[in-house]
Amino acid sequence: MEDNHKKALVCGAGGFIGGHLCQRLKDEGYWVRGVDIKEHEYRKSAADDFVLGDLRDQRVCKKIVSDIQFDELYQLAADMGGAGYIFTGEHDAVVMHNSATINLNMAEEANRTGIKNIFYSSSACIYPEAIQLECDNPGLKESDAYPAGPDSEYGWEKLFSERMYLAYHRNFGMEVHIARFHNIFGPYGTWDGGREKAPAAMCRKVAETPEGGEIEIWGDGEQTRTFLYIDECLNGIRRLMESDFLGPVNIGSDELISINNLARMAMSIAGKNLSIKHISGPLGVRGRSSDNTLIEEKLGWRPATKLLDGMRVTYKWIAEQVKKRA
Repeated sequence: MEDNHKKALVCGAGGFIGGHLCQRLKDEGYWVRGVDIKEHEYRKSAADDFVLGDLRDQRVCKKIVSDIQFDELYQLAADMGGAGYIFTGEHDAVVMHNSATINLNMAEEANRTGIKNIFYSSSACIYPEAIQLECDNPGLKESDAYPAGPDSEYGWEKLFSERMYLAYHRNFGMEVHIARFHNIFGPYGTWDGGREKAPAAMCRKVAETPEGGEIEIWGDGEQTRTFLYIDECLNGIRRLMESDFLGPVNIGSDELISINNLARMAMSIAGKNLSIKHISGPLGVRGRSSDNTLIEEKLGWRPATKLLDGMRVTYKWIAEQVKKRA
């Protein structure tokens, strides 16, 4: 390892965003250590050193920071998934325990070893359910987080961890940067099994269904979300880390779309005429969008990639995975 390389530790490197982030940091000339409880499912990690380890274990957390003085820590490791995992209520205790333990461990190790520049990936799930009851959501501002009232225990844990990292900043001088992700999507991410997000689920359903067939959507399909393509997410992360702004700040799109129309977009990309069957299932909030005023004000940036462009790339990759599995 050359001493003139910046050194980054990416926790959650075996996941979707973490895997892409490792590649981005390598492209920028970093030496990267990635850590996760699992290897990346769809491609070899770009990290120089990939450690298989459980970050709920303090011994693992101590070991990964014991031999290198890292310039930057990216903490993306969490117990997470799509609506089918987060909103059933069946996994609440496990989700809160796993994610909170990881964050408590890594904040302490970063402080103990003097890692000063830290990124924490929070979520739009921290925003109060009460202001997300209409499909036509005007956009969630960062200040809307309080009075608190997330719609899931996943969101409550994220909010707790935001406050914990900011407390470490105040008490110990750690420079933390907190971003609230709004539905990040793209290739090389989970696309089946129940933990996939809506764009991947719609792409998979359309790819699997023959012309003239039928796909299922939970609820009436009029619930709305914004979805941010992975490359834009990485741009936001890196700009935030290179700034003196702590956050929390939204990293998301303001291009609102219903789940029905997201499915129709996937059909259009595939050139298929399919029908939609609405069934009961976990839904989350009625409408959620990102207000990007603050990130533009503080970082001079807002995402530019259109949802359709990102969906084209994502559909192509998922269709290839469906074909391989057939």
